[in-house]
Amino acid sequence: MIELKSPAEIQRMHVTGRFVAEVLAEVGRLADVGVNLLDLEHHVRGMIKRRGAESCYWDYAPSFGKGPFRNVICLSVNDAVLHGLPHDYTLRDGDILSADLAVSIDGWVADSARTVIVGTPAEEDLRIIRATEEALAAAIEKARPGNRLGDLSAAIGAVAQDYGYPVNTEFGGHGVGRTMHEEPHVSNQGRAGRGLVLRPGLTLALEPWFARTTDRIVYDPDGWTIRSADGSRTAHSEHTVAVTDDAPLVLTRLPDGHAQPVATS
Repeated sequence: MIELKSPAEIQRMHVTGRFVAEVLAEVGRLADVGVNLLDLEHHVRGMIKRRGAESCYWDYAPSFGKGPFRNVICLSVNDAVLHGLPHDYTLRDGDILSADLAVSIDGWVADSARTVIVGTPAEEDLRIIRATEEALAAAIEKARPGNRLGDLSAAIGAVAQDYGYPVNTEFGGHGVGRTMHEEPHVSNQGRAGRGLVLRPGLTLALEPWFARTTDRIVYDPDGWTIRSADGSRTAHSEHTVAVTDDAPLVLTRLPDGHAQPVATS
């Protein structure tokens, strides 16, 4: 069942979304050469506790994972792209770090992800991050009443094609609101003009992710971390977006002037 949210409920999700954006910006700021992933995990735990928020990941046990997940943020490095289980790994110069976070505040969820480069950026890594960001922006632009779900998927797929990146369709975007995963599923590739008609009040987590040279994935022995099957590097960008009577409303974006660059040092 798809639940449309009222303007007041969307505003409550916006409160959560701003917090998620703040946490991801902090992770991007802290991600540096010599920093351990477990230190980032515990820092985020502290931020969530101080805010009085609840992690949507803690004890999460879907059919595809080796659950329950006992961390509050997904941290995926280099060829890892989704569901990265924080572990004892020290970031190195040139690493790509994708951070994915979903929390609930007062019963309303927001979900977002961003990819940063630690230390010295390589152009090909900047390129794949830029591709996911452009694909996300293209999908957001299509999130308007009267358009169809396939328009969002097609927009993401078109950007991937322009950049020459293959697209995996096993994992994609989804509805979000009272829980982290709601209907509908939003594929990262599709046909324009097909699927659900978008209506005001629909809230979606849109999340293009690409690997450089494959659309196939493999799992780590931890049962969670998903990597590109050929070891090529990856990137992941995600926002929670509300369809409104007017322009799409991005609920997990910081105000202008607060965005962090993809390359950190």
